[in-house]
Amino acid sequence: MTKQANLEKVTTQIEHACEESNRQPEDVTLVAVTKTIDVAGITELYDLGIRHFGENRADVFLEKTVELADKDDICWHYIGSLQTRKVKDVLPQIDYLHSLDRSSLAKEIEKRATKPVKCFLQVNISGEESKHGFSKEEALSFLQEADFTFIEIVGLMTMAPITNSDIELHHVFHELKQLQQEIHALQLKNIPCTELSMGMTNDYGIAITEGATFIRVGRALVSDDNMEV
Repeated sequence: MTKQANLEKVTTQIEHACEESNRQPEDVTLVAVTKTIDVAGITELYDLGIRHFGENRADVFLEKTVELADKDDICWHYIGSLQTRKVKDVLPQIDYLHSLDRSSLAKEIEKRATKPVKCFLQVNISGEESKHGFSKEEALSFLQEADFTFIEIVGLMTMAPITNSDIELHHVFHELKQLQQEIHALQLKNIPCTELSMGMTNDYGIAITEGATFIRVGRALVSDDNMEV
């Protein structure tokens, strides 16, 4: 399938999920994950109308931002685990960081930032040891004690477990939504926490029905032989 056909299929799935949950498609931001495609592939998606792109490797991300500097309406999302030593390089180039996963990273961002930085706090809802992020309890404690100057916690992010169980996926995404609402209600300084970054190629439909406002989709958009999304 072509990227255009893939995008049409993903767009239809987004519309169906929104209809199912009484939401509007424009309330969901599609972030095209570009880790498996080069600048030419990104340009192809750009020409199809996509403006939100996500990368998860610092060096590759920086190379791509340089090569695509002429497309100044791209909104760049950094979605991978970010090493503290890379913060000073990555920070000036991003519009959103989806992976604020530890207090040491927050301290480095506060140290290096010269303007507000929109961040999603990464929460390990499933509790898997292989996944980064705060537990629900750690997230609440961390944010209640925080005194951010540059960091703005726009919302929460999670990565769902790899599972064939829709029930389990609904549960994980629903828990993140509940936590987001709980944090938003606290009205903490620089922590509006109104957004939810959750859902990838295998589960973004379920994520949308549970309240996702940003979905991070790669394979369903860029695969030449994409048979399912």
